[in-house]
Amino acid sequence: MKQRIVGLDLARALAVIGMVIVNFKVVMHASAADAPWWLALVDALDGRASAVFVVLAGVGLSLISQRARQSGDTGALHAARAGILKRAAFLFVAGLLYVQVWPADILHYYGAYMAIGAAVLSWRTGALFAAAVAMVAGFVLLATVIDYGAGWNWETLAYAGFWGPAGFVRNLFFNGFHPVFPWAGFLLLGMAAGRFDLQSNAMLYRIFITGLGMGIAAESAMLSGALWATPGAGIWAHLWSSGPLPPLPLYWIAAAGDALALIAACVWIGERRRSARPLAPLVHTGQLALTLYIAHVVIGMGVLEALGLLEGRTLAFAVASALLFSAGAVLCAHLWRRRFALGPVEWLMRRCTGL
Repeated sequence: MKQRIVGLDLARALAVIGMVIVNFKVVMHASAADAPWWLALVDALDGRASAVFVVLAGVGLSLISQRARQSGDTGALHAARAGILKRAAFLFVAGLLYVQVWPADILHYYGAYMAIGAAVLSWRTGALFAAAVAMVAGFVLLATVIDYGAGWNWETLAYAGFWGPAGFVRNLFFNGFHPVFPWAGFLLLGMAAGRFDLQSNAMLYRIFITGLGMGIAAESAMLSGALWATPGAGIWAHLWSSGPLPPLPLYWIAAAGDALALIAACVWIGERRRSARPLAPLVHTGQLALTLYIAHVVIGMGVLEALGLLEGRTLAFAVASALLFSAGAVLCAHLWRRRFALGPVEWLMRRCTGL
């Protein structure tokens, strides 16, 4: 692309804010006994912000490899694939270091998704869509033969045996916080979407309507099933749940649809308000998403823990804390980007990968 698509950064910024709200709520064990609708509204963000990040990563892979794919230059395609694998290795290692601080880390999973993305970089768009569906089907197949709860303590969300070979592979591919099956399907979906002309109003409209339709259909099915269907046994008791644990097909369809609709809307806004000054702080926030992902735990939760305010809080307190941190993050990202081209962690990744 001749110009950076600022709408992708805008979508990434909104995903950052959603991620902060969800993670603050989870860590604080926030409750809202007197306002269940309020809790349900915040719960609706669970697993959606992360899905937006992964779909955006897939879009990015298609954009950075666009010239190599369209030219048919095998050397350029090999170089693009090698660059993606370097980033994947960095994220995988960084995530394994970070998991000591944040057990729900997604970075090492990202590394696995991107390695898969590099392997299928030259696939046709239809094949990418089919592969995304296969990831969802793969999770269902695994769930029929492997105990999804293996290793988990659901009360504390602790995972036993993570560093053992069997536990690590099971966690990475099947029953971790963001396992390859089906989460890599979000990246493959994003890669397919990134093949379309994202500067075309008609195409953005089609992506938005498709995503909105997927989201509404899946959410409606989950709501109807929860009200009327007979509960299943084991993992299938969560068939109508909208949460990401376990990541069953209806959740995946809803999260994928929501991500596509949000991204299309943000790109449309970004292309029409590219020079709008009020958008700049959010765009800069999206460009520092990796740094802010680390900071929301190390700084945001770290300060709250030091003050004794991290556990057993109300939902209102959790959301207010998350929004306060997000406001500070937007301000800091804007001031930082006015002086520096890259965020601290983004700079470190470039130094380590040479890209």
